[in-house]
Amino acid sequence: MTDTAPPAATPPPPPSPGQVTLPDGRVELAPDAPPPDGRYANADLLPVPAAGRTWTTYNFSALWVGMAHNTASWTLASGLIAVGMDWKQAVFTIALANLIVLAPMLLTGHAGPKYGIPFPVFARSSFGIRGANLPAVVRALVACGWFGIQTWIGGEAIYFLAGKLIGEGWTDTASVGGHPWTLWLSFALFWALQVAIIFRGMETVRRFENWAAPFVLVGAFVMLWWMSDKAGGFGPLLDQPSKLGWDADFWKLFGPALMGMIGFWSTLSLNIPDFTRYGKSQRAQTWGQALGLPTTMTLFAFLSVMVTSGSQAVYGEAIWDPVRLAAKVDSAVGLLFALVTVLVATLSVNIAANLVSPSFDFSNVAPRRVSFRTGALATAVIAVLIMPWRLYQDPQGYIFTWLGLVAGLLGTVAGILIADYWILRRTRLDLPGLYWEGGPYWYSRGWNWRAVVAFLTGGVLAVGGADFAPLVEGRPLPALSGLADYGWAVGLGTAMLLYLLLMLPVAARRREQG
Repeated sequence: MTDTAPPAATPPPPPSPGQVTLPDGRVELAPDAPPPDGRYANADLLPVPAAGRTWTTYNFSALWVGMAHNTASWTLASGLIAVGMDWKQAVFTIALANLIVLAPMLLTGHAGPKYGIPFPVFARSSFGIRGANLPAVVRALVACGWFGIQTWIGGEAIYFLAGKLIGEGWTDTASVGGHPWTLWLSFALFWALQVAIIFRGMETVRRFENWAAPFVLVGAFVMLWWMSDKAGGFGPLLDQPSKLGWDADFWKLFGPALMGMIGFWSTLSLNIPDFTRYGKSQRAQTWGQALGLPTTMTLFAFLSVMVTSGSQAVYGEAIWDPVRLAAKVDSAVGLLFALVTVLVATLSVNIAANLVSPSFDFSNVAPRRVSFRTGALATAVIAVLIMPWRLYQDPQGYIFTWLGLVAGLLGTVAGILIADYWILRRTRLDLPGLYWEGGPYWYSRGWNWRAVVAFLTGGVLAVGGADFAPLVEGRPLPALSGLADYGWAVGLGTAMLLYLLLMLPVAARRREQG
């Protein structure tokens, strides 16, 4: 079968006999039809039956509270303070970024409750059944980087906590690779703990998120109370001035910072179907995400900048790393509570956001050979090879290099998915066809070259002019440096428009064929 695409202005094709549409609009495989089998299907990638889609508005809100209230989110806001913003500028930047990224989050999340499919299967409709491995692997490698960064943060928390309890015998040890060997041991222990949790399955993840979310929020408020007490009230926390003002210096930093903040959740704006596929309804995922993401991120950003501003007043410098700040707590009980909060927060987001989704992505590469658990193990191993301790070493590299690159690359994929699902297909998919070699999403030997061209073009324009330090020195394409500051928007817009233009002849040919 050759290239195919949905007609752009003709009545939709009749539903596949292998699927049924329920009265509420959700679609599932027909009960009397055999489930998809073959090289492109396994138990982890098959659609979740309607009866198994049980997550409510609270479950999605709790998921976002658990993911938003974490140490990496904390460092977003505190990192903006460290590079010169005041608390009002930092909170404004983060609040706006999360309102913007909520839009693609809801648009791509729609396919989850409707069809019960994960992100790599959803991507097959636009990239092709084989071609979907391209965005899936890119997304998975980004998640590996995130998993490594978060695991390093959790390892730091264990290291500092053990150091306070054990003493200098733990902290003053031989250095290996620039860090104490006990820090490497802490990193390995936290790595193993996360792998053990994910091996117990998605239901364990849901239960963990439900109780972790409120615990982390309480911990953040306790940190704020402690810092205000050290600073002598809330006044010093609010009075720390901006080093940038509201003139050209701020706006020059604002664009790249906004793209970086969007980039923080650009991963989830792609693979949110991995979670919404368990949604009870569209209302559950829409309200759960709308209530959970922008509100909790803004609140957590406010708490973070208040505490970081307080550290500037108390210690004479903005301590942007929450683990190092928590280590300054005087009492043993307070230190234990602070660092356990950091550990729970890191576990909460790292398992849900950075281990679940790449596990599905790697499984999609070879469904018959790679299970969800094997994909999780691959993610955890690659996360170490990426050397996350280098990515996390300073706020400049973390916010502007790492997050900027992530935003630019993944924005291109989001543009293609939204254009295909909402504009071309009008949310109508052939569910069995997503697993069928030679079916409606086979295109040319399993690849839709138009999606690949749109992805590569958008990606080059978005990140070709970016500064890759501290990973490597220099910009690959200096002439594109002006676009790199707005990588996510450039990538999304370019890929969306180019994909639609390239697909127009295919849509016209389909209309002619009836």
